[in-house]
Amino acid sequence: MTTTPKPTGKTTIAPEVLVTICKLTTLSVDGVSRLATTVPSDVNRFFNRGVSEGVKISVDDDTVYVDLYIIVKHDHNVRDVSHKIQNKVTRALSEMVGMDVGKINIHIEDIEYSALKK
Repeated sequence: MTTTPKPTGKTTIAPEVLVTICKLTTLSVDGVSRLATTVPSDVNRFFNRGVSEGVKISVDDDTVYVDLYIIVKHDHNVRDVSHKIQNKVTRALSEMVGMDVGKINIHIEDIEYSALKK
């Protein structure tokens, strides 16, 4: 007697999940002060999720494209911080949701100097 396997169904991932993964992973990188509160606006901003949180996500053919708008702490190398973010976010998205990552663009919006004493 043979049994036919039942269909397993499908899994969908809300865009907010991708935004949350990117946001939390970025904030965990040493040298990141915070995400920028605003992202440069364009006509398509109403169709993108998370743009007000410093994260812009787009998905094309199961490939994730990310733009991160960050503020870096003054005592860290901007290029090193950017590379660490790209590596960690790519790994997090791949491991947590199993999606391919196309590009992760880092936009440095400011340097945090408020910790300096005058």
